[in-house]
Amino acid sequence: MARILAIDYGSKRTGLAVTDELQLIASGLTTVNTPALMGFLKTYIEEENVELILVGEPKQKDGTHSSIETEIQKFLKSFSEEFPALKILRVDERYTSKMAFQSMIDSGLKKKQRQNKALIDEISATILLQQYLYKK
Repeated sequence: MARILAIDYGSKRTGLAVTDELQLIASGLTTVNTPALMGFLKTYIEEENVELILVGEPKQKDGTHSSIETEIQKFLKSFSEEFPALKILRVDERYTSKMAFQSMIDSGLKKKQRQNKALIDEISATILLQQYLYKK
């Protein structure tokens, strides 16, 4: 088997999470500045065996897309051109940021640590991936 890579795309930062090769455990990978995302992904995918990319689909409470969806579509187009063999799946990411913040509180992180937006993005990607694995 190969890894599944989850992407919580943001205009400034993008959170990444990945499974082990047996696709049992979701772990936070890192947070990348979005302008450097494609370069990071090229290197990572060349070095690791990845078979599926999950990309968060940000929606409002009423189910309509968030404003960042336009940027995500541009990213998906260039990603598909760069990696035509990799399957991309969109996953609803509603409330993952809130759940990430709550998990930081539950784990006992201090207030200053909880203000680390990069960590929230990485945890959000991990939650996205865990939810996918649970439903799989």
